[in-house]
Amino acid sequence: MVIPAHVRRAVAEHARAEAPNESCGLLLLRDGRAERYVAGRNAAASPYRFELEVDPETWFLEDEGFELAVVHSHVASPPRPSRTDVENVGLWEARPYVIYSLAGDELAAWLIGADGMRALAVTVEPAAA
Repeated sequence: MVIPAHVRRAVAEHARAEAPNESCGLLLLRDGRAERYVAGRNAAASPYRFELEVDPETWFLEDEGFELAVVHSHVASPPRPSRTDVENVGLWEARPYVIYSLAGDELAAWLIGADGMRALAVTVEPAAA
């Protein structure tokens, strides 16, 4: 997965704005490259879990060729799926699951499935000069 600097910055800014609660949203991917971040609302308003709410029209972007990847923040822990994340993966099982750690300013992506979880390679493109 390739994430341009401006998209990563949008994820980080949203996480900072929502602290102390987890932020959440969607990355719009095309051919493994994030084209943009759509900030969502955490209906759970919690520092430990998230319930993603986005404009319903956002879900139809898959019909336009985008792959949707969920993104949420961890306020104080590393960007690794927590037990709560794994137990509540739901719709995102076997799909890109991205976590931004506010504490460490780190971003990581995972696939979570019935057979466990595995890290996905993430490359952050530097900002254009």
